[in-house]
Amino acid sequence: MSTTPPGAARGLDEYRPELRPQVLLSDALLQGAATVHLIKDTSGGGSFRVGPKEHFLIARMDGSRSLTEIGEEYAREYGRRLDGARWQQILRMLGTRGLLAGAPSPTPGPAAAPAAVAPAAPVAPAAGRGLLRGSIRLVADADATTGRLHRAVGFLLSPGWMVPLLALVLAMEAVVAVRTGELLDVTVELFTNPVLLVGTATLLWFSTALHELAHGVVARHHGGTVAEIGLRWRLPVVIMYCTVDNYLYLGSRWQRIQTAAAGAVMNLLFLLPFCALWLFAPLGAATHDALGALLLLGSVQALAMLVPLPPLDGYRIASQLCGATELAASTLVYLRLAARRDPAAAGYPRRARTAYRAYGLGAVLALAAVLAAVLAAVVAVAHHLLPT
Repeated sequence: MSTTPPGAARGLDEYRPELRPQVLLSDALLQGAATVHLIKDTSGGGSFRVGPKEHFLIARMDGSRSLTEIGEEYAREYGRRLDGARWQQILRMLGTRGLLAGAPSPTPGPAAAPAAVAPAAPVAPAAGRGLLRGSIRLVADADATTGRLHRAVGFLLSPGWMVPLLALVLAMEAVVAVRTGELLDVTVELFTNPVLLVGTATLLWFSTALHELAHGVVARHHGGTVAEIGLRWRLPVVIMYCTVDNYLYLGSRWQRIQTAAAGAVMNLLFLLPFCALWLFAPLGAATHDALGALLLLGSVQALAMLVPLPPLDGYRIASQLCGATELAASTLVYLRLAARRDPAAAGYPRRARTAYRAYGLGAVLALAAVLAAVLAAVVAVAHHLLPT
């Protein structure tokens, strides 16, 4: 059966191709020395990479333009016209993958495609569920659940609420920074009190659950879709997860950064009432100290998620700031070429060279800061435990 869309073979010039509503297109993204766009079929057809020229054509296939009109726009932009054979090749590829309205759904198995189109990433096999590791969904319709949460708390995302909340978070973190020595001492003491330790650990775990839900709520706020909410375990660790199905296809880079940062912000917002109790409530010494430890551990937990290394949220933020996909791998390849003075490094466009150098430097500085913080904590603990 032919997979060329109806009308493509006859009256090709006047054919008005239209992408299916389930097809999403990403912004331009750096990948190595190339610029690519991602195409996703949300109905289950997978994700693909295309170059800027192919994206220029595909993005204009909205049913309102004929191939002649699209071709004229292409000729003005790139200085050359596409012949009938090239149009047939492009339309056949899109039809084979089921991306065009009126084309049959894609059939299982690899499909032939032009060299300019490639899978965005290999599809990982579904994770099994076992005693030591696995995952399980907690809700049947994650998107509907996130929608209900958004209706309940979405008003907090308005500037009128978010600006003062973020100001309180900054004030709290300033207090934590000023009183770090005191908080380190009470944190060490916490580990000698099993009851308070379990209570603190439970609150921190609940904070991670809210962290994941915050990603989903903010993505939903920006028109995203949440595919799954569930539990994942790698014993003895059990965590909640929330999968945003179309994160890379949200409307703007700023919306994607907000979605990635939402989890860490939620972790810090979670600490605000405990900070108020620690500062102002008349509590017993043990409870007061436990709250201080919670503040320090919760702040470390939140800020650690912003470290720009994969697979942390900070890495997603860095990728968006650089406008890149597979940022870490591309940076390593480029820096190795540059260190060897390989001529291929000079072939990278200026934007790519700037992005990879900036990310490489930022990642090294972030890693150094983490190691310094860990060393400082070890020294503080040793000082606390050793007799004076």
